[in-house]
Order: sequence, then C-alpha cells, then structure tokens
Amino acid sequence: MTDYPEFLRAQAANQTRSIASYHPEGEQLWLKKAGARNSMGRYRAMGALARLLRLPLLTPVPNLGGEQAIATEARRLRELAGLGVHVPALLAVQTDALLLRHLGVPGQPTPSLANEMRDAVPAGAHAVLTLWQQGLSAIGEVHRGGSYLSQAFARNLVRCADDHVGFIDFEDDPGSVLPLGLCHARDALCFAHSSALALHEAGALTTARPLWTAWVEQGSPEMQAALAASVRRLSALRHLPTSRRLGRDLQRARTAWDLLAP
Repeated sequence: MTDYPEFLRAQAANQTRSIASYHPEGEQLWLKKAGARNSMGRYRAMGALARLLRLPLLTPVPNLGGEQAIATEARRLRELAGLGVHVPALLAVQTDALLLRHLGVPGQPTPSLANEMRDAVPAGAHAVLTLWQQGLSAIGEVHRGGSYLSQAFARNLVRCADDHVGFIDFEDDPGSVLPLGLCHARDALCFAHSSALALHEAGALTTARPLWTAWVEQGSPEMQAALAASVRRLSALRHLPTSRRLGRDLQRARTAWDLLAP
C-alpha cells in the first residue's frame, strides 16, 4: 500500500511541473505543487470595479498562489468532502504541495462539463440541456448542504465514470470575503457565464431559461436578491451582438445575459 505522505515528499522534490499525474499500484494520483505568488495589483483593480458598479459579486477573491494556495485548497477539500461533496480525495499535504486521488477510473479521463457540452452541441438541444441540468443540480446540492464552490465554471465541473458530477480547483475561498448568499450567487453567475454559449449554439437557450429561473427560486433570498441586482446593473450586455465579431469572451457575456434576464 502506498505511503502517501512519503510518496508526496519524494515526488514533490523532483517534480518540475505545477501538476503531474502518477500511477502507483494501480491508482491514479495527482500531485500539485505551489506556484509563484500572485500580485495583489489586479485584485485591487477588480475591487475598484466592483465598488464602481455597485456589484459586490465582483468583489475579488484573492488567490495569492504559493503555499497559501496549497493550504487553502487542502482546507476546502476537507470541508467539502466532510459534507459529502464529490471532490478529489486529499491523500497527503505539505507546505508546498498536495496529493490527490483521481476523481474517475485510473487511466481514464474525467472530461469537464464545459468540454462535454461543447462536444454535444452537434447532437442538439436535448443533449446539451441534459448535461447543463446535471451541473445545475450538482451545484444546488452543494448549496443546500450549506457550502459553496470556489470557481464554479463549467471547466471545473467534471463528470465521473459513475455519472456523478465532481468539482475541482479550490485555490481560493470566496467565503473569506463574501457572505454565504453572495457565494451562492457567485457560483450561479460563474456557471451561467461558462455554459450559456453552449446552450445558445445548440438552440437550447429558450428552453433553459425557465429551468434556470426555477433553480434560482430554490436558492436563498440573499442569493436571489444578489442575482437580481447584478442582472439589473449588467443590463448593458443586452446591446452586445450575439455573433463572434467581438470575440468569444464578450459572446459568452452576451449569451449569459440572455439566460439570466427575466
């Protein structure tokens, strides 16, 4: 049986990449090392923008990188696992690295929901909606359990071999700067922004709107109020073209508005 702390100590000393996969004794493990520390400059700029727009949901959640990011991810993984959330098992941690078990079957990929939705677009609206609703349902379960995610973008949701939706990437902690209701609203906006374009391209956006509304209505009053205020203050997005002329990022923002708008 693998001695995980010793395995982490030995491999981290030689690993040059920030994250790498290993396969000891039939398992698949991921070793994540601390990266360079990030500057606070961009977070100050984001904070100023949030105050200017009166959008607390845009309040930056600092991820300063380095050993602090490792400590934050280890803590959040323990918290979420304790609530029964489908996250990678934390096997060992030291100040500059942590060791995780692969969420899926060893040697088999666990595709992100973002990639699965993109690949399902040619199959039509039903295929994309099914995946999208799985993501919504999984996020809702986390919220009903009294917790929240870190960056609930579709790329950080993965569908495992047992068809459960799992979550990855917890280097920042929104709960350190936002109350729970705003953390939930932030999760919702992240998922909407990262998934609405696939809905649009599959012709599923019209069907998705009432499903989104019903999902939001199951959330806390604080989450609903924060989302409603954000939609009002981002109403200028409705004037953006739906084509790719302004690039994919603005196209994502435009289609997210179409999903969120009442």
